[in-house]
Amino acid sequence: MAAVATLFALLLWCGASVGVETGRYHNTAEMEAALRAVADSCPDVTRLYSIGTSEEGRELWVLEISDNPGEHEPGEPEFRYTGNIHGNEVAGRELLLYLADYLCSRYHARDSRVTRLVDETRLHLIPSLNPDGFEMAAQLGHQSYRTSSAHGDYGRYNTRGLNLYRDFPALGKVLFTNRYNNHKVKNNHLRIPESYWSRQIANETKAFLDWAGSYPFVLGANLHGGSLVAVYPFDLGQNPADLTSYSATADDELYRHLAGTYASAHPVMATCGAQVTCDTLNTTCKGGIQNGASWFSVPGSLLDYSYLGTNAFEVALELGCDKFPAPEELPQLWDDNREPLLTYMEQVHIGIKGFVRNNKGHGMPGAAISVQGIQHDITTAKDGDYWRLLMPGTYRVTAYWKSYEDTKTCEVTEDGPATTCDFILHTDLTPDMHSFLRNNVPDVEASTSGVAIQYQPCAGIAVYAITSMVTALYTIL
Repeated sequence: MAAVATLFALLLWCGASVGVETGRYHNTAEMEAALRAVADSCPDVTRLYSIGTSEEGRELWVLEISDNPGEHEPGEPEFRYTGNIHGNEVAGRELLLYLADYLCSRYHARDSRVTRLVDETRLHLIPSLNPDGFEMAAQLGHQSYRTSSAHGDYGRYNTRGLNLYRDFPALGKVLFTNRYNNHKVKNNHLRIPESYWSRQIANETKAFLDWAGSYPFVLGANLHGGSLVAVYPFDLGQNPADLTSYSATADDELYRHLAGTYASAHPVMATCGAQVTCDTLNTTCKGGIQNGASWFSVPGSLLDYSYLGTNAFEVALELGCDKFPAPEELPQLWDDNREPLLTYMEQVHIGIKGFVRNNKGHGMPGAAISVQGIQHDITTAKDGDYWRLLMPGTYRVTAYWKSYEDTKTCEVTEDGPATTCDFILHTDLTPDMHSFLRNNVPDVEASTSGVAIQYQPCAGIAVYAITSMVTALYTIL
């Protein structure tokens, strides 16, 4: 009776934050209820939406956290965390629930660090891209070698047996093949080959591709298990005869910094001599980071697609040797990863940022930003805003669109936020032409496959409480 009274008290206590329960796993229904509860606790800075459905029809939920949820603020970068791509690699799924609750509660507590992060960044958290695989793995749970060991793969794939992490367009092959044949090829936003669409593609992958193309993401990471290391691209080796050779991007120094930022903030990942049973490559003594291809060459990875097909820089975070750790280990995993998760998100604010405008002051969407000496351009978003992650230094940067360009020197400081570098393209582009261009750039709002969700106040608390009560009664009976 005391438990029932507590639950009813929770339903009445609508103004307070509802904590995500730690030390246990949330099945898909409970995960959704927990996300709704967080959204209801912080309606001023959250929006819960779906980017599509899994093969078995489960919603792929995303929680947006921003001071203006539901809209892209010109000049504000967007960040994403993606968990549970492999269904039996489950720690990241729970950590993103904890992170959502932490950001909500600390924002309302006026924590200066979290407030700055939420006010100056549009954050997107997708705890599970593979809910079908999770439900399959959860049937065996953490006690089974088939799910929890470093080599366990029960529930790893989606319902159709597809490895979601490797289900993306193999743009690395496009780049390397053209280079090998001395063909001129773009260094960014490569076109997806028609052959990709003719093969079997997972629903989850299609939803992610639509999502990734609909928001101006600048930085992201996907969370895994089975090792303890931060992995950066390229994932695909450039020498087909060598499956473990280093494969550097044009932004290799930057990627090493991004991966190293997470690893160095972790208490063990970059600690040489730490007892990590699955660390066969001794990465703890190498800064806790690993080039993907030098580990093992993988075509069609999310990392390579993000770099070559979009503006987003992305790393893969292996959170521990045990893919399906015991539930009582989750609080310690959160303690170990809370600071790395926050520190990595803050990296979205390094480098340079600004707007590209025409001589009438209108933003120029689709203009390219080129940094001398780095053969990888990025493009401006719908309002002509851009964000180019860079290491400290002095750079010659050119903004260009068709035959129009503007070049200037931009300096990135060691510890400061992103340097503002604005550009003006002297064109006779009229406002009408500009509007036409804006309407032909992928929208930064929800993709057509997504479903925006609006919740009534306290609805999440009710669902969460009822779900928890039913679960408790089922356990007792």
